[in-house]
Amino acid sequence: MNNWYIMFNGQQVGPMSEQQLISYGLKPDSYVWRQGMNEWAQAGSLPELASYFSCAQPGVPPHYGGNGYQQPNAYAPNGYPTAPNTEAKSKVATGLLAIFLGYLGIQYFYIGKTGAGFITILLTIVTCGAWDIICLIQGIVMLTMSDEEFNRKFVYTNKTFPIF
Repeated sequence: MNNWYIMFNGQQVGPMSEQQLISYGLKPDSYVWRQGMNEWAQAGSLPELASYFSCAQPGVPPHYGGNGYQQPNAYAPNGYPTAPNTEAKSKVATGLLAIFLGYLGIQYFYIGKTGAGFITILLTIVTCGAWDIICLIQGIVMLTMSDEEFNRKFVYTNKTFPIF
């Protein structure tokens, strides 16, 4: 069934079958998505793909051209979550931005969550600056997270306003 999408070289590719996923060099940390999932997930965390990582033989190398090559889709189909932002974002930079400039929503603009940045500015105005306390706490929490947890909660989520 051609219902999988994968992040490959920074681009969303799909829809495709499980076998086609393998041809793109599927790894346990590859981000994949299919209809019915709320957000993108690492392939190794999905039971239906786990069998591809438990076998002893090496996987098929990535497919860079020839028959079966599919052009990456720039946008997810309507109603599907958008692909995760694959550009690496520093959790330290994001945390420090939240601590020092959080009331301006700079940390959200940095990780590509423009809507959340504007919501933060609005909340800062409505609360007469008290929202900065929440941003300070959030920055400290970001700095104490693992990189994987930070990316899952803040960068690779399809939430507009990933507060905590």
